[in-house]
Amino acid sequence: MSFDDNRKFIEALEKSGDVVRITEEVDWDLEVGAIVRRASERRDKAPFFEKIKDYPAGFTIFGEPLGTHRRLAVALGLSADTAYREIRQEYERRLATPILPVVVQDGPCKENVLQADAVDLFQFPAPMVHEGDGGRYIGTWHAVICNDPERKWTNWGMYRLMIGNKNHLTGLCEPYSHQYDIFNRVYAPKKQNLPVAIAIGMDPICSMLSGSRSLGRKNEVDIAGALRQKPVALVKCETNDLLVPAHSEIVFEGEMLQGETMIEGPFGEYTGYRSDPRGPRPVYRINAVTYRNNPVLTMSCMGLPVTSDTVVRSMDYEILIKRVLKMNGIRFTDVHVPLESATMMAIVSVKPTYRGVANQIGYAFAAAQMGAYKVIVVEDDVDVFNMTEVLHALSSKCHPIRGIRQYDEAIEPSSLNPFSSPEERKWHLGAKVIFDCTWPLDWEGAVPGRVSFNEMYPRDIRERVLQKWTQYGYD
Repeated sequence: MSFDDNRKFIEALEKSGDVVRITEEVDWDLEVGAIVRRASERRDKAPFFEKIKDYPAGFTIFGEPLGTHRRLAVALGLSADTAYREIRQEYERRLATPILPVVVQDGPCKENVLQADAVDLFQFPAPMVHEGDGGRYIGTWHAVICNDPERKWTNWGMYRLMIGNKNHLTGLCEPYSHQYDIFNRVYAPKKQNLPVAIAIGMDPICSMLSGSRSLGRKNEVDIAGALRQKPVALVKCETNDLLVPAHSEIVFEGEMLQGETMIEGPFGEYTGYRSDPRGPRPVYRINAVTYRNNPVLTMSCMGLPVTSDTVVRSMDYEILIKRVLKMNGIRFTDVHVPLESATMMAIVSVKPTYRGVANQIGYAFAAAQMGAYKVIVVEDDVDVFNMTEVLHALSSKCHPIRGIRQYDEAIEPSSLNPFSSPEERKWHLGAKVIFDCTWPLDWEGAVPGRVSFNEMYPRDIRERVLQKWTQYGYD
């Protein structure tokens, strides 16, 4: 079962035991963020805040909608207990069949409409997410929607948004993002503002795809239909021609202004660090606000994994990496981007049939504009989802000198890497390193034998032990 809106998703999480309703009043100033952060680090239930200080009853906050694989499974209509490998397989299977959206005349997001002087962004309980942030961030789990009239497609992107004043937002828009490209290629030369719509509290699949990098220039809404297995209902904005999910909780309609900036940041980011300095960022003037009765503000509290962002990004990067490896003709078994790495590390398993496969993988990663700056290449007898096996392979099979390959000055689309120097962040220069944990092919007959349950005992002994495991007293 898929979900048309965020509220049905919350109900499903209640049934699976993956959400907690907090009825005690909490303060939007740091307390909400602190609770969400601790729940994230403990991989605990998603917090739903029913009473926010300074705000009327009915204005609520839902933290980390997809902060665990259990919640991701529920969002896809699977059992919460589904193994991650199966979640990704089902996700990839559905990607193959896009489903176009349907346009409707009205929707729940139109229950309240405010325009011009009636717009006040502080009407909503935007949290001060972390101590030291540059301001209150209302856009941490949302979609910024804009059209590319030249290439005839619509981009949904998750670009952080801080409240500047009652009717202006500001946020990060990096040079390698689709929104930056559309604004500077299409609108800036004409001295025109970029029309935007900002949708908050969409259904979980629509929100998830707003943060995707693996789709390229595809309409995210078509892919959302594929993953939901039914079309997304869209409704036209009040003040521009953009279409937004009709069941969004809150929609801001406006424009990204030509030649104007506001001071934004810093902000605690998905890398687990606050690495980008405070500085001038693009400005969005909000001309209209529409919202549902009793609106639910969705948020992510970026920081040390795991957050909704890292859950979504990790799977998205795995799919992107697999695509890059296939394009380069590299035969691989599987790919995994561990949640704990915040997408800065990847594990690739291969069955080496020629020398230099790890080096070939390194060149492929260096040429691709994506994260995963540390890549561990293992053989296919290592389960990439089993960190015990991966770390053992890294420790025992990677030669401290010959097994490590470095690739300097790769193009890096993000400026948020904590390990990058200020100069590297300024010019978007990156680097990659490959840890080759495969045995050299010329070691035939000299490869050490691995000592494990599956490899050191006859099949009949293994089967007998497994059959009698609970009789021995084990769970």
